[in-house]
Amino acid sequence: MLIHGDRLLTCLRDDYDWIPFPAHWDLPGGGAEPDETPVECALRELTEEFGLSLSGDRLTGHRFPGLNDAVRASWLFRGSLTEAEIAAIRFGDEGQEWRMMPLDEFLAHLRAVPYLRQRVARMLGRD
Repeated sequence: MLIHGDRLLTCLRDDYDWIPFPAHWDLPGGGAEPDETPVECALRELTEEFGLSLSGDRLTGHRFPGLNDAVRASWLFRGSLTEAEIAAIRFGDEGQEWRMMPLDEFLAHLRAVPYLRQRVARMLGRD
């Protein structure tokens, strides 16, 4: 969950029927590699998906129950981006497009990944 002002870094997922939430607005992220910490995973995914390299101390995280396994943790990290970092984004090969979406639009968007809308609202104190 990377924010600049009132805008949130989002990407439109590919429209393949075999992936979860096809053609929905998503946030940077993905699954951890073996022996990778949650913050290392978040930073790696950010680099792979958007070409951005941030330091871990710029992120604060919140642990949520896993979607398919409540015992397994799922993390959402929050940080901020500068205008220069936004200008430096190089979109990877996953997804259709990216944009800095107004937070209110993401929270109300019918094609935003539902559980992420809820988690973003919770982290912003809007739940």
